Amino acid sequence: MIFTENLGKKFDEFQAVDAVSIDIPDGQVMALLGPNGAGKTTTVRMLSSILIPSSGRACVAGFDTVTHAAQVRAHVGVLTENHGLYNRMPAGEYLNFFGQLYGLEDHKRREQAQRLLEHFGLAPNARQPIGEFSKGMRQKLALARALLHNPPVLLLDEPTSAMDPESARLVRDAIHTLRSEERTIVICTHNLAEAEELADQIAIIRQGRIIASGSPLELKMRMLGPLEFEIKLAVHLNGARPALPESVTPTSSGADWLRYQTDDPFKDNPLVLKRLYEQDLPVVSLQEVPRSLEQVYLQAISAASRAASRAASRAASRAASPEQHPYAQ
Repeated sequence: MIFTENLGKKFDEFQAVDAVSIDIPDGQVMALLGPNGAGKTTTVRMLSSILIPSSGRACVAGFDTVTHAAQVRAHVGVLTENHGLYNRMPAGEYLNFFGQLYGLEDHKRREQAQRLLEHFGLAPNARQPIGEFSKGMRQKLALARALLHNPPVLLLDEPTSAMDPESARLVRDAIHTLRSEERTIVICTHNLAEAEELADQIAIIRQGRIIASGSPLELKMRMLGPLEFEIKLAVHLNGARPALPESVTPTSSGADWLRYQTDDPFKDNPLVLKRLYEQDLPVVSLQEVPRSLEQVYLQAISAASRAASRAASRAASRAASPEQHPYAQ
């Protein structure tokens, strides 16, 4: 549904997006994570045919974002960081106006607008000027506008920004509901817990380049090592070290608990339980030791920063080396 190949955008001498390649199938949610200025919003603007790429290409909903820009815009719902809401217009009229721009029939347009206003708790404010809305209400109205024409692709830039916890939960639940085999969603967010909850794929972008990508589980395995599990026992170990299968790696233990790492929990966890049972060590619980996406993100950014620093040092060293000068003796 969304495909890019070496997508890039340059503003004068500044490379905002550099060789970004992603492939998001139908029905999946991808979260773009990165610090401010990393290139997330520029990428979304190219995917929605607002910006023309400087290099590479992108296809959205089967259409090239440059040669078929009108078709791309018709198949995409966009929530931008700056909403561009019309402050003097009442919310109901605003959605009706955009429904007309999308070419929706009168009955369908009004029905869809009313449904979205009710869903986001804005129906009582339908006749109220948008300029009187709170930040959270404005965010919900902008999201309703993006959903008005029921697009197969959603590009959401900070969808829960400035929202109270209840409203943010409403939006996240809406995204859960919207995901289907026929709809693809890209979310730019700083909320790592939100990304982990919603996304099938994660792409971490730094200085315009994707430095890590994959499912949350794949990234945790790659960045943080094998999965770790903790077993709580019904008896004290008294300093003993239970024998575990060779396929797992013990990491730590306590009076009545132990931890180990495994590359294949589906195969190894039953073997561990069996081995403990054979040693008369009854198990109370077995659970994965939680590892957050925040750990993955910080590790990826730190590794990329170190690599960039090493590359800069090598470049500086080569520039200072006398052998590089054509007249060096």
